[in-house]
Parts: sequence; structure tokens; C-alpha cells
Amino acid sequence: QGHLVESGGGSVQTGGSLRLSCAASAYISSSYCVGWFRQVPGKEREGVATINSDGRTTYTESVKGRFTIFRDNGENTLYLQMNSLKPEDTAMYYCAAGPPENGGSWFGCQGTNNYWGQGTQVTVSS
Repeated sequence: QGHLVESGGGSVQTGGSLRLSCAASAYISSSYCVGWFRQVPGKEREGVATINSDGRTTYTESVKGRFTIFRDNGENTLYLQMNSLKPEDTAMYYCAAGPPENGGSWFGCQGTNNYWGQGTQVTVSS
């Protein structure tokens, strides 16, 4: 069992929706900042959205108004609701998490993202 386990990826048509889930190990507590990144072959991994322990969210510009990140601390699970999907959203989506630490930052989070999931593929066809 990994630190973070993603699920919910799949293939949809343009305009469709998907909800990604990320189940976190128990030691990744509600104090952690958690989020989603995505990567396509040949490109760098990019931040999509993060949410910190206070519920403050950060989104990349291209997904604002379409994607929503939220967390269920009781279930220790992170979600990404993706609506109005576009072909350019096609990518491998990764869950990430990091403890709140002084020094460093990553996509709206304080500290470093120490943990990654194995990824879940999202494919949007036109």
C-alpha cells in the first residue's frame, strides 16, 4: 500500500465530468497540504490544484471554474471534481501531499511535497 493511492481516472468526451479520488495513509494527517498535479509525455509535471489544512485552495488558471478540489478529513481522502473537460486536460494525474514546514513552497502550499501517488490516467476525446 502506497502513501497515496489515486483512482477515478478514465476516458470521457469533451464536456464530460470525472471525479478523482486519492486515499491517503493514516500518517498523512489533516494538517498536510494536499493537491493534484498532471503530466503529459514530454512535458513537465504541472500543478493543478492544492488545498491546505485551513481549506485554502489554489488552482492553475486553465482549470478555474471547472475543477474543484476538496478533502474529507474523516476518510483521509482527497478529491478533484473535474467538469467541462477539454482534450487539453488529458494527462496522468498525480496526488501529492506534504507537511506544513517552514521553508519551501509548492503550488500554494508551505513546505515540500514529500509524497506522491502512482497516478491515474485521464483522457478527454473531442
